[in-house]
Amino acid sequence: MTKWKLVFEDDFSKQTQLDLSHWTIDVGDHGGGNKESQYYTEGMHNLSFEDGALHFEGRKEKYKTREYTSAKIWTKGKLDWMYGRFEICAKVPTGTGTWPAIWTLGTALPGEKWPDMGEIDIMEHVGRDQNEVHFSLHSKLYNHRAKQYATVHTQIPEVSETYKTYVLEWDAEKLSFLVDDQRLATFMKADYPDSWPFNRPHYLILNLALGGGWGGPIDDECLPQRLSIRSVRVYQQD
Repeated sequence: MTKWKLVFEDDFSKQTQLDLSHWTIDVGDHGGGNKESQYYTEGMHNLSFEDGALHFEGRKEKYKTREYTSAKIWTKGKLDWMYGRFEICAKVPTGTGTWPAIWTLGTALPGEKWPDMGEIDIMEHVGRDQNEVHFSLHSKLYNHRAKQYATVHTQIPEVSETYKTYVLEWDAEKLSFLVDDQRLATFMKADYPDSWPFNRPHYLILNLALGGGWGGPIDDECLPQRLSIRSVRVYQQD
């Protein structure tokens, strides 16, 4: 059995402000490359601490170039890890058009563009398919542009009512995805020999997108909605 050593922890249930030595608040209307509708802000109405969690709130409100606002944070340029066990305790929003994600991107080499550096989606949920959680890998050969997919979809009850712990276990040969310690998907390097960029450090990203190519049309009546995160922990082999 693998012995894990805790190497990073942010327990948002004990915090009242974001530790900016760990995280950067992403700001802008770039749409995530997916034609998303939100403007990511650093405003307290979009990113706040309350009731023992960090909340990412998607809202129907005009701000600069967009009609919606939300929040996104990442550890890019501050913290990254290669291999380990990533645990994120989260409760996702409901409602058509909401698109929360817990994911990582590989540290890019000079001139490298997405998805060549690799993307690991520890959890995605789109509100039009309530309680269906998605685990995915993206690489040069496996992504929506190439129309080849490395994705597993599974039903998880009450994802918007109760907190779940979403887990990635990652080593040199495989990536496994768990929810509340139930193993639900595993991707083996041996099955993707020509497209496996998962041998470099990755940084962590947390966000709530609205709309976009996968999120779909937004039900304004359901807003505001929140992605709530209680804690983030990263372990590596002892």
